[in-house]
Amino acid sequence: MKIPPYPHPVIAREGWLILIGAVIVVVLVSAWSAWASIPFWIFALFALQFFRDPAREAPEGQGLVLCPADGRIVCVEDAADPYAGGRQALKISVFMNVFNVHSNRVPVDGAVQSIEYFPGKFFNAALDKASLENERNAMVLETTDGQTVTAVQVAGLVAKRILCHARIGQSLYAGQRYGFIRFGSRVDVYLPPGSRPRVAIGDKVKATSTVLAELPVRSRDNDSTP
Repeated sequence: MKIPPYPHPVIAREGWLILIGAVIVVVLVSAWSAWASIPFWIFALFALQFFRDPAREAPEGQGLVLCPADGRIVCVEDAADPYAGGRQALKISVFMNVFNVHSNRVPVDGAVQSIEYFPGKFFNAALDKASLENERNAMVLETTDGQTVTAVQVAGLVAKRILCHARIGQSLYAGQRYGFIRFGSRVDVYLPPGSRPRVAIGDKVKATSTVLAELPVRSRDNDSTP
């Protein structure tokens, strides 16, 4: 039986301290001058919408790859997966602007094989070069039928903090909340060859509720003995 996902208290835990600080500043400045408090109200309202963390319903079906983030599809192409030995893969990338939900979700059921953090630059996350040159955190998963799926959190132009709560060896399930990226970013997903994309460049997508692709059906003929 699957354990419930991270409780969704409407506002992501990563934003609690920022919001509390913003409210305290607003109250203090408002007591001095209502006009002077306006910029602080604007920031507090921006932070409130940025750190929202809505619960999502995952579609049912075998071999579905769920979207790891809200945003827009900026890449659907064949590529080498640099985090899983350079094997060939289908790469799908989701770009998040500052108005999207930035809570990241696991794309497939699987066990965490590795987690690697890479320091880097802060190019616009919508650019292709951001995948390999920006600061990023890569999580490699192995599905129950032995397929490899990699999810990469990529920092953007103003993103300065990538948070990943998963651990090596941990079993995760599709749609489970596992991380957060602050202020504009991207998530790349590398899938096994033969995966069938269900999205196209320019599509608007939502974490968990949008299906990115379908994994290929693994043949077990070679596992049976005559």
